[in-house]
Amino acid sequence: MLNTLSGIFNIKDLRNRFLFTLGIIIIFRLGVHMPIPGVDSAKLTAMFGAGNLMNFLDLFTGGALVKFSIFAMGIVPYINASIIFQLLTAVIPQLEELAKEGESGRRQIAQYTRYLTVVLAAFQAFGMAFWLRGVLLPGYGFTYFLISCVILLTAGTSFVMWLGELVTEHGIGNGASLIIFIGIVSRIPTNIGQTMLLLKGGASFIGVLVLLAVFILMIISIVIISEAQRRIPVQYAKRIIGRRVYGGQSTYIPLRINQGGVIPIIFASSVLLFPATIAQFIPLPFMQWIAGMLSPSQSLYMVLYFLLIFFFTYFYTAITFNPKDLSENIKKYGGFIMGIRPGAPTAEYLESIVTKLTFVGALFLAVIAIIPTIVEGVTHITTFQGLGSTALLIVVGVALDLVRQIETHLVTRQYEGLLT
Repeated sequence: MLNTLSGIFNIKDLRNRFLFTLGIIIIFRLGVHMPIPGVDSAKLTAMFGAGNLMNFLDLFTGGALVKFSIFAMGIVPYINASIIFQLLTAVIPQLEELAKEGESGRRQIAQYTRYLTVVLAAFQAFGMAFWLRGVLLPGYGFTYFLISCVILLTAGTSFVMWLGELVTEHGIGNGASLIIFIGIVSRIPTNIGQTMLLLKGGASFIGVLVLLAVFILMIISIVIISEAQRRIPVQYAKRIIGRRVYGGQSTYIPLRINQGGVIPIIFASSVLLFPATIAQFIPLPFMQWIAGMLSPSQSLYMVLYFLLIFFFTYFYTAITFNPKDLSENIKKYGGFIMGIRPGAPTAEYLESIVTKLTFVGALFLAVIAIIPTIVEGVTHITTFQGLGSTALLIVVGVALDLVRQIETHLVTRQYEGLLT
C-alpha cells in the first residue's frame, strides 16, 4: 500500500493526474460553500432531521444540500440518470444494440445520460424551490427565487457532472464516485468532533469503543465481500483457421457475490424515508403516524428495510445479469464449462450459481444495513449516524477501485520503461 502511494509521486504522468484530481476536489469543495441567496439558513437546518429523505440525500452532496449551495444536488441527478439508462438498456432492444456497438455506442448512451441529467436536475430544482418557499427570507420574492434556483442548481449539477468527467478522463479514479467519496469523507471530522463533545459531556467511553470496533469490523467484512467472487472455469476448444491454431486455453468467469453493490441499499432507504419527507408537507395525523412507524429506530422500519434490500438485490441482479447472453457468447467462441453442455444448460447452470450468490450478497447487505442502527440504539452514540452502511460501502468500494487504478498505472509505466 505504501509503495503504491509513494509511486504516485515518482512517476511524472501519475503525479500530474493526482494533482489534477486534487485541484478538481478543491473546486468542488469550494462550490459546496457557495449558498444560493434568499433562504433562511437557520430554518433550513431545522428541516433536516433524522429519518428524512433530504438528510439522506445530503450524504451524497458533502453537506451542500443542508447549506443549499449551488452544488446542493451534487452528482445525484447524474447517478440517477446513469441507473435509469442502465436499467433501460436491459429492457429496450434499441439501447441494448447500441451498447453492443462498442465505444461509439457507449459514447452515444453517455450523451443521452447527460441530457437526462439536465432534465432531472431542472425538475428536481423546481421541486426544491417549492419545498423551500416556507423558509425564504422576509421580503424575498418567490418568483425570482424560483427562476434563480432552477438556473443555479441545474448549472451547478451540470458543472459537477463535467468535473466528474474531467477526473475520469484526466485524473485518477471514476469522477462521479470520487465526488461522492469526498462528500462522505468530508463529514468525518465533524462526526469526530461531535463524539469528543459527547465524551466531555459524560457519554460512555465504552460505548464509543464499541461503536468504533463495529465500524472496523464492518469495513473488514465489506472489503472481503467486495473482493470475493466465484470463478467459473471455462475451457475453449482448439480451432484451426488456415495454418493457425486458435483457442485451446482455459479461463474463468468471475461472478461477484455482491452484484448490486450499494444500489439496493440506496433504493431501499429512499423508499422507506420517502413517507417521512412527505409528512413534512402534508401535516395530517395519518401521515404523521406512518412517518413515526417508519422511523429508523422502529422495529417495523428495520424489518421492511431488511426485506426491501433482498428484493432490490435480486431485482437489480436480474436486470443487469443475463445468463442466456453470456452462455451464447461462450458457445459462439467455442467455449464450454466442464461437465455442462453448451447453450441452454450452461445458461441454467449460470443462473443457479448467480441465484445462490445473490442470496449471500443480499443477506450480507441486509445485515450490514441494520447493524449501525442496532449499535446506535445500544450505545446511544448517534454522532456517526450519517456514516452508516451506505456510506461505508461507497467509501470502501471507491477506495479499493482507486488503489486498483493506481496500481494499473504503475504496472503500465513499468512495462513502458522496460520497452523503452
